[in-house]
Amino acid sequence: MASIAQQDISPVLFEDTSVAFASQSDSKLRKTYWLFAMMNQAWLVNLGTFFIKLALELRLPVKNLIRNTIFEQFCGGETITDCEKTISALAQSGIGTILDYSVEGEDSEESFEATTAEILRTIDKAAVSEHIPFTVFKVTGIGSTELLEKVQQKAELTTSEQEAFERIRSRVNSLCSRACNKGVRIFIDAEESWIQDVIDKLAYEMMGKYNRQQPIVYNTFQLYRHETLGQLKNAYLTARDKGYYLGAKLVRGAYIEKERVRARENQYCDPVHKNKAATDNDFNASVDFCLEHIEHIAVCLGTHNEFSSLCCASKMKKRGIAQNDQRVWFAQLQGMSDNISFNMAKAGYNVAKYVPYGPIDAVMPYLFRRAQENKSIAGQSSREYLLVKSEIKRRGISTM
Repeated sequence: MASIAQQDISPVLFEDTSVAFASQSDSKLRKTYWLFAMMNQAWLVNLGTFFIKLALELRLPVKNLIRNTIFEQFCGGETITDCEKTISALAQSGIGTILDYSVEGEDSEESFEATTAEILRTIDKAAVSEHIPFTVFKVTGIGSTELLEKVQQKAELTTSEQEAFERIRSRVNSLCSRACNKGVRIFIDAEESWIQDVIDKLAYEMMGKYNRQQPIVYNTFQLYRHETLGQLKNAYLTARDKGYYLGAKLVRGAYIEKERVRARENQYCDPVHKNKAATDNDFNASVDFCLEHIEHIAVCLGTHNEFSSLCCASKMKKRGIAQNDQRVWFAQLQGMSDNISFNMAKAGYNVAKYVPYGPIDAVMPYLFRRAQENKSIAGQSSREYLLVKSEIKRRGISTM
């Protein structure tokens, strides 16, 4: 199917590893090869995750090992300044950077304020850099997950809880307001279904304020949930009726195992599609819908799926949407799917990489999730491994 779509667009050859790995030296390519060779083994991922968690709890000296392997592959550094090298390297290939402060697991008002301050710094950085097209944040990075869940359940809040929720709303507003004032687009990431409704409400409240002149605030739509396509269409109708642009980041989803376990344990209908084919259908239908209503919607495809990327490129051409139209972007994670990112950028499409950063200890939950997700994405680690292996063969170098 991909080959048929490919005939209708400017050549995007995802198998061209010479483009995908042009920025990697032979030694870096070998390191990438061995990392994905290990990640290709599910039992090794499980074992490695267990021992890394244990080593960090026991305060064993493993940070340098982490820094020089998985952290180096998937993150830009521990600070914004550390990320400069990655920002510059990606820019040389026409790829933007989305600085993602990926600290997770903090749960205090002090940490929420500190995270908000750091995200404000990423907005300020993006405002003065042509190579940073978007900024991003998670609502759970600036507010209590437990409180968000209670709000979504419409439970009665105590006075202190109501005040805490107003602080969450205030932090979200301060981020979106700064982004609007600086002319910087900002993603609000999707999270688990049991807190997503309240996140959606905050996102649309911010769009109503700041998307009047142009799309600044983007909500994230997880298409592995069976109701999301309908929600996207309703969000568009509401935005059109209320006179603001809809910013939509489309992803397949990141919490499939947690969603299914919780649904089973609490005996409610699993919100996730029964199979990947249904998710793929809804994702591609969402792309169609956004392109069909491009006058009112700005869209970013957060995808590692080659076929979806090719389909979107083909449909852009059929609709007369320029490859570099700022209303359509493609995004992948740093260290993954370089064959999509670099080849699409070379073909003239708008592409950005999510570049996580933060202190190693605090970023480990993100890295563990990346490793676990790779196992749930059919063949993802195998795909990365085979692409790197192909480039090593093309260069005629050894893996040692």
